[in-house]
Amino acid sequence: MEKTTMLRRRAASWWALTTAFAAALPLSATAAPPIANLPAVPALMQCSLPAFQALNLSGVADDGGQVSFSSATLVDVSSSNPAAYCAVRGVISPGASSIVMNLPMATWTQRYVQNGCGGECGNDNLGAPTQSSGCVPVVKGQLVTATTNMGHTSAQGSAWIVNNPWAAIDFAYRGVHVTAQVAKAVIQQFYGQPATYSYFDGCSDGGREALMSAQRYPNDFNGITAGAPANNMDVQNTYHHANRLLTNQSTPGTIPLPARNTYLLLRGNLPYIHAKVVAACDALDGVSDGIIDDPRACKFDTNTLVCANNGNESGCLTQAQADAAFRIHDGAKSVAGHRLEPEIASEWGSELDWTLYMPDAQGGTASSENFVTSWLYKTYLNEPYLDEATSTPRTINDLTWKVPAYRKTVKSSQLYSATNPNLTPFAAAGGKLMLWHGWADQHISPQGTLQYWETMTSTTANSDDFARFYLFPGMGHCGSGLGPNTFDVLTPMMSWVETGTAPYALVANNATTGVSRPVYPYPTVARYVGSGSTNDAANFKPFTPKKKSGVKVTNAGDYLYSADFPQVHCTALGTQIACDTGD
Repeated sequence: MEKTTMLRRRAASWWALTTAFAAALPLSATAAPPIANLPAVPALMQCSLPAFQALNLSGVADDGGQVSFSSATLVDVSSSNPAAYCAVRGVISPGASSIVMNLPMATWTQRYVQNGCGGECGNDNLGAPTQSSGCVPVVKGQLVTATTNMGHTSAQGSAWIVNNPWAAIDFAYRGVHVTAQVAKAVIQQFYGQPATYSYFDGCSDGGREALMSAQRYPNDFNGITAGAPANNMDVQNTYHHANRLLTNQSTPGTIPLPARNTYLLLRGNLPYIHAKVVAACDALDGVSDGIIDDPRACKFDTNTLVCANNGNESGCLTQAQADAAFRIHDGAKSVAGHRLEPEIASEWGSELDWTLYMPDAQGGTASSENFVTSWLYKTYLNEPYLDEATSTPRTINDLTWKVPAYRKTVKSSQLYSATNPNLTPFAAAGGKLMLWHGWADQHISPQGTLQYWETMTSTTANSDDFARFYLFPGMGHCGSGLGPNTFDVLTPMMSWVETGTAPYALVANNATTGVSRPVYPYPTVARYVGSGSTNDAANFKPFTPKKKSGVKVTNAGDYLYSADFPQVHCTALGTQIACDTGD
C-alpha cells in the first residue's frame, strides 16, 4: 500500500510538472529543431564482399555470435537515391539473424539509425525510418542504417519458431541487440571512426523492440523512438485480437472445419457506426472536423445504433449487433468479468478500420484470426501461457483458444514482453525516449502504451528529463487514418540528443484530407484558437486538461508492468529453449 501511494504521488507530481511545462512554452515552438552540424566522413574501405569478409569482428557480439557476410553492392546515385552507398548483407550466428546495412560512401554525417521490424518480422527490407518525413539526414542520404529479420524469414510461415529456439530468442530481444553491436563495429572499420550518435526507430513490433532495447540494453542507443509498441505481445496476439473476433460471432464455441461461425457485424455496418460516433463525439474538442481529439472523452451509447431506438434509420443495427460493437470497443474480459487488457480495445472513431477483425463476407477469415492462430501455434509461446484451472474453451476455427486468468509464472511474457517500467539505467546513460501512438490504431490499443507511460513515469525518477509521449488524433496503426498521420519524429529526437533541445510540438499532416495539426507531449492537446482554417496547424494552441481521464488502464496483467517482473535471458539446448527465470 505504501509503495502504491508513493507511485501515485509521483504520477500526480509528473502531471503538474507537465502542465506547467506546456503552459510556459511559446506557440511558435513548432519550428524545425536544430541538429548538430557534423561534417561528412568518407569511407576508407572498398564496397566489395572480400573487403567485408576480411573485417575482424571477433568478439563484437557479447554472446559470442559470429558474422558471415554474403554480399556487398555499390548503389549509385539515382532519381530515387540521393547519395551512393554500400548495401551489405550478412548473418549473425548462432541463430539466423540477418544484418542488412546501407553505408554512404561519401556523405555520412556520423549518425547511425537502426530500423525496427513490424509484425512477427521475418524480413529485412531496409527503407527510410518510420515517420521521418522531411528529416534532412534521411533526405540527403547521410545516415548509416541497418535492420535485421530477427532470426527467421517470412517464407518459413507460422512454423518459424517450432523446434528453433534461437529464432525465439532472436525475435524476443537478441537480434536487435547483436545487430547494433555488429553494425557499430562495421562503422568503426568502414569509416575509421565510430558513430557519434546512434538511434533506434520502430513502430508496432518495432516499437516493442525499441522499448526492449531501452529496458534490456540501455547503452545501445542514444535516442529511441517507439511508435505504437506491441510491448505486451502475448496479450496483443491472444486476448486483444481474439476477443474482438470472437465477440463478433453469433455462435461462439467449438465448431470443426470447414463450418464457420456467423459474424454479427460485417464491413458494411462500419460506416453507419462511425457516422453515429462522430455525430455524438466529434465536437467535444471544440471543432467539428470528423476527428475525435481524445476518444476517452467519448461516452458513446451503442444502444443508439439499434433500429428500434432510432426509427429504423438506414443501416441501423439489431440489438445483438450493437452489443457486439460495444464489446469490440470495450476489450477482453475473463469469464469472471476481470479485464484481461486495459479498458477500451478499439477506440471510438476508429470504426472504419475495424475491417481488420471482420472478413469480407460470412464464412471468410479475418486478419485478426491469422494473428492469433499464428502466435499460438508457436511451440515456445503457447504452453507457458495457459492455466487450465481457470480456462474457458473457445475456438478460432479448429484451434481451441483458452481465456485464462493471468499467472505470475508467465514465461512467455518474461521473454517477449517489453513492459518493465524502470528506465533508470537508460536515463543514467543519457538516453532519450519518444513514445508515440495513433488514437485510432486498429491493431494495437493506445491504452497499452498509456499503461506503460503511466507506470514508467511513476517508477523512473525525473522522467520528464528524458522521455516524451505523443498521441495523434484520428491516426491509425503507425500511420493512415482520418487524422494527421505523417510527421517527423526523428529530427526532434536528434535535436534532443545532440543539442539538448527537448521536443515540444510535432506538426503532423494528412496529404489526403489536407489536415495539419500540432501534436503536443501528453497530456497536453491542441485546441483551436477560434479563427482561421481548422486544417492549419498554426491556428491551434496547447491546452492541458486539469483532470486526468477517468478511463482506467488497470487490468489483470498489471504485474507485468512492474520493475519486479523479470525479463529472462535464454539460450538454446538442442531444440529446447532454456531461460533463467529471474527467481
